[in-house]
Amino acid sequence: MFGLDTVVVLLIVLAVVLVWRGPKTLPKWGQTLGRGVKAARKEADELRRDADVTDVMSGTDETDGTNVASGTDVTDGVPKP
Repeated sequence: MFGLDTVVVLLIVLAVVLVWRGPKTLPKWGQTLGRGVKAARKEADELRRDADVTDVMSGTDETDGTNVASGTDVTDGVPKP
């Protein structure tokens, strides 16, 4: 996904920030970044749960297109035995 050039650039930027701001502020920035990632994961999990609830309420299983309640195939709109 990321090339070697991207990693080198990120390391250089991290080194410049470390020299510029000092090592005392990096833990605070890491903590803030960690909180943001945690909040994003929480929201993603909630969206997945909401999508799963919607699938259950509609009665269809997206993986194979069958009606969960009756077990019939509803992919083309015509129930098949």
